Amino acid sequence: MPRLPRLHVPGGFYHVTLRGNHREDIFDTPEDRVVLNNIVAESIAKYGVRVHAFCWMTNHTHTLYQIGDTRLGKLVQRITTQYSRYRHKKLVTRGHLFEKRHGAWIVDTDAYMLALLRYIHLNPVSAGMVTRADHYAWSSHRAYLGLEAVPWLTIDLGLSMFGSTIDVARSSYSKLVHGELYASEERLFEREVHPEDPRVIGGDKFLATLAPYRFVPKSRLTLDQLASLVCEQMSVSLADLRSPFRGRTRANARAELAARALEGRIASLHEVGRFLDKNPSSLSRLLDRRRRRM
Repeated sequence: MPRLPRLHVPGGFYHVTLRGNHREDIFDTPEDRVVLNNIVAESIAKYGVRVHAFCWMTNHTHTLYQIGDTRLGKLVQRITTQYSRYRHKKLVTRGHLFEKRHGAWIVDTDAYMLALLRYIHLNPVSAGMVTRADHYAWSSHRAYLGLEAVPWLTIDLGLSMFGSTIDVARSSYSKLVHGELYASEERLFEREVHPEDPRVIGGDKFLATLAPYRFVPKSRLTLDQLASLVCEQMSVSLADLRSPFRGRTRANARAELAARALEGRIASLHEVGRFLDKNPSSLSRLLDRRRRRM
């Protein structure tokens, strides 16, 4: 089955994870995390996005975004591209810094906001990096406690769920986060996805509210018909697409066919690979190049 397309729900809250390629470190020094802070601040200002929580670990990050009209993927692409350029320039290296696809789940914050704040802010404790969340400098936890200010962070909504006054809210929030850490919380939000839609963290009622956004009409074209259309539009032959030869024109046409087959839910990447007699991993690389060009 083709991978489900990203859900775009204006105003929606998304728990987003970014991981280093092959789980390698993406931060070496405090300066690296400061650079990411600045990139995130600029990016959310550009696209009208709010950040309600974050935690920069060593080889991965957690962020709770509330998006506007701009798709989440565009925001994440800007952040990862700019930070990757910084790292490559600093280390004089090349290659993928992050895994190819970021994790993104739309969250029912009415039901899961408190648990998600605890989960994100306790990551350094779960990893054994610190004994208390407020000992870790690179998350939004200290801002929620009022110990520091992060100008680009939105904490009002989260704190409002803990109490009607700032002092009561911070006291209740602190008790929640600094309570006992249970082993069952380690992979909490990987288990809480809805059984009918792995892109959603929430119950049946929340899933029902997403109905207008969840379903992308399936194209009526067959893979053969789509291939003929792409070949006509890009002035190549099907034999060229299936040939062992490379070249920019053939590569672009193969990427276009794969992308449109996935977007139209016509075929999976493996099915396109069989159709073209190409390795799916090579098609995946072509899709990455296409995304970067776009």
